[in-house]
Amino acid sequence: MTQKNVLGGELESCCTSPMTGFYRDGHCSTDESDRGSHTVCARMTEAFLAFSKRTGNDLSTPHPEFGFPGLKPGDKWCVCVSRWEDAFLAGVAPRIVLAATHERALDVVELEELKAYALDLN
Repeated sequence: MTQKNVLGGELESCCTSPMTGFYRDGHCSTDESDRGSHTVCARMTEAFLAFSKRTGNDLSTPHPEFGFPGLKPGDKWCVCVSRWEDAFLAGVAPRIVLAATHERALDVVELEELKAYALDLN
């Protein structure tokens, strides 16, 4: 079954270097087993990485034992929609790729909020 993005099209790849996604397939694909809803394809910034670390999810420290290289500004990563929303409310939300953001993100945030941070509109 083809998964859809927030624009209604086929879900595009977010990033393969580093390999992202709940299933580590490069896509922000999701299903019932993805409790965190890793559905937003975001381009990392220093501000977002610092915010995420402060709030309990350190994405910048490598963990080779889990195949996780650690993220740096400029990397794209499928982040939990609730983490993105928290960052949005704190004023540090990273820019996103709508075509690679899963439609399930719309269960939490409004499309207009996402569009305001889109890298792939105009």
